[in-house]
Amino acid sequence: MPVRRTQNWLPSIFNDFFDNEWMTRANATAPAINVIESEKDYKVEVAAPGMTKEDFNVRIDEDNNLVISMEKKSEQKEEKREHRYLRREFSYAKFQQTMILPDDVDKEKIAAGVEHGVLTIELPKLSLEEVKKAQRTIEIK
Repeated sequence: MPVRRTQNWLPSIFNDFFDNEWMTRANATAPAINVIESEKDYKVEVAAPGMTKEDFNVRIDEDNNLVISMEKKSEQKEEKREHRYLRREFSYAKFQQTMILPDDVDKEKIAAGVEHGVLTIELPKLSLEEVKKAQRTIEIK
């Protein structure tokens, strides 16, 4: 699922309210995602009721983007057909979201966990000194 690339990592407050320019959703059944910023880190929360840590894959791709994917592996069980679904809506088959990471994220210290149906990914920020250290001047010959 592509993400529109813009100058800002987070959308403007007005666009966030009316139309989210930061992420586009492929369909309405995609899980809800929260992004929270504090002085020390960013936190991404993905609503995933019924999912376990085995259902998720969180990685950094070759372009240094955060890729969150989940797939509910359903087992086919032999059971008596005494009941049948008249309506069934709470089922995610497969989902993937790619997010552009800000430059100040410490990619070596990213952590993730699942609790109470919410996947939480913690993205610690680099200090100003570490961000400046990562920048370098190219000598012109």
